[in-house]
Amino acid sequence: MLLELLYPLRDDADWLGWLNVLRYVPFRMVAAWLTAMLICFALSPWFIKRLQAQQIGQAVRSDGPESHFSKAGTPTMGGSLILFALVIPTVLWANISNPFVWVALLVTVSYGLIGFYDDYRKVKHRDSAGLPGKWKFGLQAVIALAVCTYLFYGGSLPEEWLEPSNRLASDPTISETPLRLRFALPFVSFDKYPIAMPAWLYVIFAAFVIVAFSNAVNLTDGLDGLAIGPMTVAAVTYMIFAYVAGHVKIADYLQINYVAGCGEVTIFCGALAGAGLGFLWFNAYPAQVFMGDTGSLSLGASLGTLAVITKQEILLVLVGGLFVIEALSVIFQVSFFKVTKGKRIFRMAPLHHHFELKGWPEPKVIVRFWIIAIALALVSMSTLKLR
Repeated sequence: MLLELLYPLRDDADWLGWLNVLRYVPFRMVAAWLTAMLICFALSPWFIKRLQAQQIGQAVRSDGPESHFSKAGTPTMGGSLILFALVIPTVLWANISNPFVWVALLVTVSYGLIGFYDDYRKVKHRDSAGLPGKWKFGLQAVIALAVCTYLFYGGSLPEEWLEPSNRLASDPTISETPLRLRFALPFVSFDKYPIAMPAWLYVIFAAFVIVAFSNAVNLTDGLDGLAIGPMTVAAVTYMIFAYVAGHVKIADYLQINYVAGCGEVTIFCGALAGAGLGFLWFNAYPAQVFMGDTGSLSLGASLGTLAVITKQEILLVLVGGLFVIEALSVIFQVSFFKVTKGKRIFRMAPLHHHFELKGWPEPKVIVRFWIIAIALALVSMSTLKLR
């Protein structure tokens, strides 16, 4: 918004020449990052007090680790503040005419509303189950399919996304396939090994990515700061991916898909990282507030959406590897329990509870999982050059 309002004024007077800096994506990314952090720092104390006054506290499962019983009553639904601190800076600093920015915001806010209603049921009705699983997954699937259908079948999107077009590429055959249908593999140059997928199949695949990571982050959010830390690392990683994918010369040099307009998504990623760090200040052990499903579902969905927009869906398995491991631990645990009629692989799933029951202090589990997330992010970024 500020780009549209202030940038045209740069030529009106000499002293307004500094407004030219607004044209640079890195500047607006940093501004969005700092704005999101300041919003969290400024509003969190008031927000936490309001949650306490309304008795909006976390319900702890009776079958969970005993060390978690002391967390009962800790204010939850802090994801509402994360969303506020994400949306406002994005709208302020991003080019609001960019459709990819609105797609990312729409998915994030929509999933946040699903999580909000789920949290509301848990708090209002003291219902530990919250929104029934079939409704939760159903709503997630409908939103993801609708957004991905828009992305892959048309709309007010860049021409390069919808139709075959030439770009700076070493292999001219790349222009024969619309960008939205191009499938990228880590460590593989798409210029040399172009892979395409039918639109209808890509819609289903992209929707699955969004829904899967929404729930993977939700499963990971079981310890103080455990989910928001790796989520912030992943946001920074995709911030880099979005910037290089949106820069035609850098994309060609790195032999990755050039996504026209994707550079503006960098501002969204910056706001996401800033909101994550700002929330972590109050969510770090011992947590003063939890994000709840309002935060975990929306943040996971935003990560999946960023992967789809930047054409780095498969790489998300590596960037968000910690979330994948946590989700798989639940799937394996449940499947093994059913097949063996009562036996378990882990002491408790998700995986972080297994290490808790082995005697690891909660801060040790959290920090070690953060280290894993950072290492996976660094390996992911190495794929930009190793092709």
